[in-house]
Amino acid sequence: MKNSYAIEAKNLTKRFGDSIAVRSVNLAIGEGELFGLLGINGAGKTTLIKMLCRMLKPTEGEMLIKGQNISNFEAKKRINFSPQETAFAQGLTVRENLVLMAGMYGLEKKLCIKNVKEVISRFDLGEVQNKRAKTLSGGWQRRLSIAMALVTDPDILFLDEPTLGLDVIARRELWETILQLKSKTTIILTTHYLEEAEHLCDRIAVMSKGVITAVGTSKELEEKAGTENFEEAFIALAGTELRREAI
Repeated sequence: MKNSYAIEAKNLTKRFGDSIAVRSVNLAIGEGELFGLLGINGAGKTTLIKMLCRMLKPTEGEMLIKGQNISNFEAKKRINFSPQETAFAQGLTVRENLVLMAGMYGLEKKLCIKNVKEVISRFDLGEVQNKRAKTLSGGWQRRLSIAMALVTDPDILFLDEPTLGLDVIARRELWETILQLKSKTTIILTTHYLEEAEHLCDRIAVMSKGVITAVGTSKELEEKAGTENFEEAFIALAGTELRREAI
């Protein structure tokens, strides 16, 4: 039977000296799935994401992409990452940033032109394509950041806090854009907005102290925690770490 997982993490562990940031994480994320990762600051989300992106080497365990333990070079062609910080050239136009990213990934000129045209259309960037990135509003900048990650046509896309700092309208617009990518691209999303994870994600993992405490749909997590809403479920599953930070 053909493996249908986009990403598999097997006993992923990361130590920094005597500290364990991520401990024996096992995950299987299906192709075309929109998978959420929740946890308060210090829970281990960023470290886990960096290992899954091949930006950080695990101390123990392995990470498979479509059933294969591939090299970092091969992973680069299949994975892209949209960080929460603005990661574009401020002085270049929207189109120039997209062309630059495609070139950095080695896309041939013909494919580069095709992909740039497609993402400009998909993200409705036509009206701002000739504007310098630094002049865009926060919502447009987030769209550009995700478009730059998608211009390389990755199989797997990591979105780190994609709507952080956006107003309600811009956030909802970006939600719709992310949902349009669903099933076409495997998406792993980190967020601090619980309603965002509940609205967008097929499944959600909750992390606490470097360990994944639960994985499931929002309703399954509510059932596991024995709560009536998702916020209460997250508080229960995040454990004592969340309560300590609130003191």
